[in-house]
Amino acid sequence: MIVKIMKAAGPSFPGVKYNDQKIQSEKGELMRMNNFPSFINEKSSQEEVKNYLAAISKSNKVRKPQFHATISTRFREHSKEELTRISEEFMKEMGYGDQPYIVVFHDDTENNHVHIVSTRVDKHTGKKIDDGFEKLKSQKALTVVMEKIYGVNTDEKIEKMLQYKFSTMNQLALLLERSGFRLTKNAKIENAYDILKNGVRQKTILSNQINFNKGTKERKNQLKAILHKYKAIQSNKVFKVIDRREKEGMLPKDKIDDNWEPKIEFQSEIQHKLREAFGIDIHFHQSADKIPFGYTLIDHKTGMIFKGSELLPMKDLFEFTDSEIDKRQFESLKDYSIRDEDSKRLLLQHLNRNGFEIIQNYMLFQNKKRKSKNEFSSLKKEIVDYLKAKYKNNNHITILRDEEGKDYVIHDRHHFIGELKTVIGEYEYQQYLNHDLNVNQDSKLSDELSQSIKDLTFEINKSSHGGNDPSEEELRKRKRKKRK
Repeated sequence: MIVKIMKAAGPSFPGVKYNDQKIQSEKGELMRMNNFPSFINEKSSQEEVKNYLAAISKSNKVRKPQFHATISTRFREHSKEELTRISEEFMKEMGYGDQPYIVVFHDDTENNHVHIVSTRVDKHTGKKIDDGFEKLKSQKALTVVMEKIYGVNTDEKIEKMLQYKFSTMNQLALLLERSGFRLTKNAKIENAYDILKNGVRQKTILSNQINFNKGTKERKNQLKAILHKYKAIQSNKVFKVIDRREKEGMLPKDKIDDNWEPKIEFQSEIQHKLREAFGIDIHFHQSADKIPFGYTLIDHKTGMIFKGSELLPMKDLFEFTDSEIDKRQFESLKDYSIRDEDSKRLLLQHLNRNGFEIIQNYMLFQNKKRKSKNEFSSLKKEIVDYLKAKYKNNNHITILRDEEGKDYVIHDRHHFIGELKTVIGEYEYQQYLNHDLNVNQDSKLSDELSQSIKDLTFEINKSSHGGNDPSEEELRKRKRKKRK
């Protein structure tokens, strides 16, 4: 979950116009209009909303009164209703709970997100709402909201990680980093470290409070056995994942920086399987974009961290390839629910046919992920509507049939592949089959009619090139009988 505070804007409130345009183009949906008077509601025009916000925002000290924030989730992890609830709690934490604000849901990108537009001028006092350290404050507010709604307790997560068995400070830093935290030296306290999340300090620890402890020999032997077994049954081909998103978000003047380099990581299917099945997280160590020189294994099941060479030499466990893939595309592929080899093969064919030739079989990981109830309902509705419209008006849906005659559906936007019958249900599937059968029957009848016409044409041509007229032949037979 990510929150972003947009730059403050003037009394024309351009954020209202921007979101109204999204709504008009059916790429956005108005979810809330909170704390507006009764004469400003969902039926009001954007001008009426802007004029009201401008009227209560008049202040000689606040030249840019517009507050505009976005909250986005990873792909479609949270529904529009969930994001709306998060937004309302977020505005309370930010001190805008009693302010008039709109919440507009957008679904025009791969990540569900909402825009929130309000005024920085307190409608009761006419004074500016405190916006000191606003970006850091917003990160902390979102953390509090997620803990309140979903029980995500940051302090408990940190305490749990500090109980892991690790032998170096770098291993602790890596453990925290893999969970979205960052370990830095405290600028004021000697031999102290700060644990940050999204730039906000969550905890300060002293070096003598850190418990260094190696993992047990027994668990090390168990992990060796697991690595030996799975390198034989899972793809160990490693490919490069390149993350250029930071540069994409830069201003044009900043993009010309020759020193900027993309973030690079290395991935493989065996890593994915070990993480999914055993809670084993493997992290490669590399310099720039060169092939890794080592790896660390984090065993979340037992809370132990090991240097990879203690378990199995890297060259014996992994095969490095020259393949590369963009980070955003890779994250999309990982979000697909690929449950078996048939699904994997069909998805790969689909991707390659649509211009993604760089994607190899070993870049697609089987998983048992399930879509949320809301997302699955939305997915099913879109597919049924697509079938009823006779395959029109949706470029994200593809229907495929495998060698055994099973029908599969691929939805690029929802990152989904599965058996069509399972997705839409027996009744809708029979409707689909009947439509498909009618199309085939019409085609068959057309073929039969064409063949009949060809046969008739052939007979006529044959008759016109020396063939006997049946009536003349019958007349000759009668004459022969009379002579006898």
